Amino acid sequence: MSKITLEASTSRDHGSRNSRRLRLSGSIPAVVYGHGVASLPISVDAKSFRTAVSGEQGLNSVISLNADGNEYLVMAREIQRHPVRGTVSHIDFQVIDPNEPVIAEVPLHVVGDAVEVRHADWEVDQQMFNLEVRTRPDQIPTHIDVEISELKVGDAIHVSDLVLPKGVVAMVDAGVSVVTTRPSRVAKTVDTPEAAV
Repeated sequence: MSKITLEASTSRDHGSRNSRRLRLSGSIPAVVYGHGVASLPISVDAKSFRTAVSGEQGLNSVISLNADGNEYLVMAREIQRHPVRGTVSHIDFQVIDPNEPVIAEVPLHVVGDAVEVRHADWEVDQQMFNLEVRTRPDQIPTHIDVEISELKVGDAIHVSDLVLPKGVVAMVDAGVSVVTTRPSRVAKTVDTPEAAV
């Protein structure tokens, strides 16, 4: 399991004014919690954090957080963003045990070509774009493929149909639809009585 190192500072004051000052200086206020660690207020450099989560694992990256000499193995669990600018305004880092399962959201990638659906002037409709899974930190997949080549008109792919890597368990009901099929706008137009006339 590859780890990314991120430096953090524990010398930050509470309060919205101090948080604004931190953000203006290029830092992000954050908190570390979990596995017997009392809630620890910290700050991290915004650019360094972006770099830490810009790899294949994204926000599921395992980070070695060095907070003034104390090292914590963490994942970024909750990120608050500015409502207009979209910049990160606060981060919750959860301390993890590399040998214990965690909950993570993994992107779903539709692959293949649903030829029969396309030839019938129907469309493939992706209902779910991320899947919540439970697995060890070193087993979190970068994405999960959803193969649609065998889809036929009226078919659907459910969570139970997904091929998950070993050690990865879906935390969503098995019957939830991931991909469905529906008539395209062209097909709907042709089927209307007005179009027939």
